[in-house]
Amino acid sequence: MTIDKIAAFKALHIPGDPLILINIWDAGSAKAVAAAGAKAIATGSFGVAGAQGRADGEDFPLADVFENLARILSVTDLPVTIDMEAGYGADPAAVGVSVGRAKAAGAAGINMEDRLPGQSDLLPVADAVARYRAATATGIFVNARCDTFRGADVAADGDALVAATLERARAYADAGAGSLFVPFLLDPKCIAAICDASPLPVNILRGKGGPTHPELADLGVARISHGHQPWAAAMAWLTGQANQVLGGAEPDY
Repeated sequence: MTIDKIAAFKALHIPGDPLILINIWDAGSAKAVAAAGAKAIATGSFGVAGAQGRADGEDFPLADVFENLARILSVTDLPVTIDMEAGYGADPAAVGVSVGRAKAAGAAGINMEDRLPGQSDLLPVADAVARYRAATATGIFVNARCDTFRGADVAADGDALVAATLERARAYADAGAGSLFVPFLLDPKCIAAICDASPLPVNILRGKGGPTHPELADLGVARISHGHQPWAAAMAWLTGQANQVLGGAEPDY
């Protein structure tokens, strides 16, 4: 069954007709998104950790990641992909063990970063490839996150950043990744250039003020993620309602 879910999830990555993932954090939020007509369910590590009062960056214990996954899988038949940050492993072998557990538990896919928790610098390409290869060897669908644009100056360095991203895209494709995730990129020209030349279908993080969903589709994007934004918006709403009520007013609900 997991193999069927992996194949079904892979097939949803269509350039120009992107899979839209409104990232969730627990079984309840998964049910809400599924009821709205989602084609797949995706966790976001920030929200998953935050829902338990933990910090992002693999501070949420791996055992808890899988307990949360089990609860999500119990309420939906949709393919579920989980954010495994840097792979929860000190070396490629450990990454393979952690990701193998995700597949065995029923996940169809994972997100995995090319920098280690708490680190700003990207891993050398060879090191990232070794970790991705260990993850993909499990047979799960791996969305290889490439943080080349994180904190970068697109206006000054856009062309160089695109070239660096495509270099990693080719290496990650050779390692067996199923898609390329390039977050923190809102520039349409750079997005189009990456989509045009990437050997992998491209996943973009939707950002306020950036291209709309139809515009991202027109640029050739195959997957659109919402990342931490649904969690942050839900918590901002809750805080606002609490302030309203505790300040003496009635809530909006």
